[in-house]
Amino acid sequence: MEKRISKVNISSAGGTASPGSKTCKVTIPNAWVTALGIDELHREIELTFDGNQVNLTRSINIKEFASQRLADKHNVHRLQYYDGSTLCTTIIADFTSKDIKVENYVSNPVKTAFGNNILPTWDDFYYFLHERCIPSQRAGLREYLEAIGVGEFDPLEIIKKTEGRTAEDNQWLEMEAM
Repeated sequence: MEKRISKVNISSAGGTASPGSKTCKVTIPNAWVTALGIDELHREIELTFDGNQVNLTRSINIKEFASQRLADKHNVHRLQYYDGSTLCTTIIADFTSKDIKVENYVSNPVKTAFGNNILPTWDDFYYFLHERCIPSQRAGLREYLEAIGVGEFDPLEIIKKTEGRTAEDNQWLEMEAM
């Protein structure tokens, strides 16, 4: 692993930014940019911050994400989220690295799996799965699980049986292992 010391360029933000706003930029060595596969046509990057460290990766599309994870022999599932017969969101979930990639096909955030969140986390995904299931504290849960053939409260297994259908909406999930 190569390390370098760099300085952050901090300047006043222009345009319609509020008074006192700042813009921060860091210069990255060309060799690193090339190694990441970033060029004039592929300039989008994803930044993650864990409270101590910023990570930068080239943004990849959902097909590249799935291909990479499958090549690494990860446990990958495709979930397709529908509203009626309209495909709204495809989710590629990597259960090995606990990471997801999504692609939305409708502009109405109410119809998409994660609303306005275009970079959901694994925690967001797990919350989404729970929302598409019977509540884990519901009275009669044991009988419900027995009726659908699931041994314990496991959102993934419940969704496999129920397609994530709820009485509140017309949305449902189709899931397949890749």
